[in-house]
Parts: sequence; C-alpha cells; structure tokens
Amino acid sequence: MPNKKILITGATGFIGQQLLSYLNFSKQVDSGDVSSIKIISRNIHPIYETVVCDLQCENIPDDIMDDVDTVFHLAGYAHDLREPSKSKNLYHTLNVGATLRLAELAVKSGVKHFVFISSVKAGGKLFTNKCANEMDQGMADNIYGQTKKEAEIKLLNIGRNSNMHVSIIRPSLVYGPNAKGNLRLMLSNINKGLFPPIPDTQNRKSMIHVNDLVRAIMLVAKDERANGEIFIVTDGKPYSSRDIYKAMCVIVGKPVPKWNVPKFIFDIAAKINPKIKYKLDKLFGDECYSSAKIEALGFRAKKTLKDMNKTSF
Repeated sequence: MPNKKILITGATGFIGQQLLSYLNFSKQVDSGDVSSIKIISRNIHPIYETVVCDLQCENIPDDIMDDVDTVFHLAGYAHDLREPSKSKNLYHTLNVGATLRLAELAVKSGVKHFVFISSVKAGGKLFTNKCANEMDQGMADNIYGQTKKEAEIKLLNIGRNSNMHVSIIRPSLVYGPNAKGNLRLMLSNINKGLFPPIPDTQNRKSMIHVNDLVRAIMLVAKDERANGEIFIVTDGKPYSSRDIYKAMCVIVGKPVPKWNVPKFIFDIAAKINPKIKYKLDKLFGDECYSSAKIEALGFRAKKTLKDMNKTSF
C-alpha cells in the first residue's frame, strides 16, 4: 500500500483514533505507506481533511472516493442490544446500507483495497468447547451480529465481482487506552472498590489490544492473501473473567482479594433482577476465539492483558 490516499470512517471512535495515529505516524516518518488521509465524519476534524457526512442518512457524496486507494470502514452501530427493536432500522442503515453504499462507490472510483471492521458477533453463539475459528461460527443471534453478518456477505460478493481487494476483520473484545463500554466500567468500579471479587468459573474470553488490532488491520490491507477473506483477531491468550478482574486490580494498584463472591450469589441476583442478567451473562459467559487464520499471514500480538498498566490499558 505504498504512498496512497486513505479514507477512514469511524475515525473519532476508540479503534479509529488509534488507526488514525498509526497512519499519521507512517505519513510523518515518510514510510511511503501513506501520502494523505481523509475521514468521513459528522463534524469537521481539526487536523484531517474531512468529508462532512452523516452515514445514518446515507447521503454519501458520489465523489467521496476520488483518488482514494484504501478504505478503512470502522463506523457502525452497536448500542441498545437489550432493546434492539427500538433501533432496528438504525442498525440496518448504518451496519449494512452505509457499508454497501461505500463499497459500491469505492468500486466505481477504482479503490484498490477495502477493509471492513466487523465483529465476532457476526458469527453468533459458540457451540463448541474449543476456541472457535471463522468456520465454526454459525448464525448471528442479535440484531448487531445479524447486520454485521449481512454486510460481510454482501461486501464479499461486491469484492468477488470487481477488482477491489476486500478484507474483513472480526475483532474479539478490544482493550487499550480510552476503551469504553463494560471494560472501562469494570475498571472504574474496581478502582472505586465497588466491584465484587468474582469467582473463577473457568470461562474463557478472547481479547485484543487496540494497538495490535491496528497492526492486524494494516496487515490485511497489504497482504494479497487476505483478499476475499474474514479474519478473527485475538491476542492468542484466552482469559477467565477472574483473570481479567485480577489484571485490573493490578492495573489500578489494588490488592487482589483472597476471597470471592460465590457464583450462586450472582445467579440469585440475576433471577431477582432480570435487568442485570444480560450483564452477568456477558461477564461469566464464554467468548473464546482462534486467530490462527490471521497468524498464518504472519500476525502476532505484541501485547497481553497481563502486560498492561494504567497508561497502556
């Protein structure tokens, strides 16, 4: 991908900011990878060329891809999974409609590479005791995963019927500086002494540091073997929820309690208050995946959860 113009969607998000920093560094050190960067956003970026566009409205300018070599499509919708019916149209508009519109414009403009950031949720529930690979996964079980899966299928079809290199990344749970969501909430509550010591239930969760994820994204954009393929990305080291809890205690400088709250207490709490059942299911559930496929391209994660401190988490 030498000396090319890059277009990024979702550049202001958690992963997008790290990708933008990586690309900007490549540009500044004159590595030859990047000549210019522009982003699609609802607001003008103070540094980068910005195409002001609301993907929710699908009002994407026809000339948006002019002179662009590579597209990194990170934007999407992932909220309100507990009440998805209220935002079903929004999921489809952003995760499917906008993705396909961007891809179609990319083909018309002669874009060479299109990298779509999907999710392991596109593969649905896990039904095996092993860490699932891209072939083990089945039907997505919620609107977020369903729309990501639909976008994947249609995007790969666009790639097969054109000369555009299309690659899809399915990140596992992403952590790193300024991460949001349940991981950040858990870390904050542990720091405040409000998170109960959880038991070791021997569940397994796959994770990936955001910097390693960016390296994986760049790899599939450059490697011709990645064309038309889907890749799960993890750091290769499954963690139990207890492992994650202990690592976070170390990160915030708290001693790891020698005791824990028994699992049956959480089960009782879930029955008493169904509103927290969703979060407890996520906390103690299995989400273990294999990244052997992308490792076959040469990818190796450089960071693990146990390497983290306050600045790197």
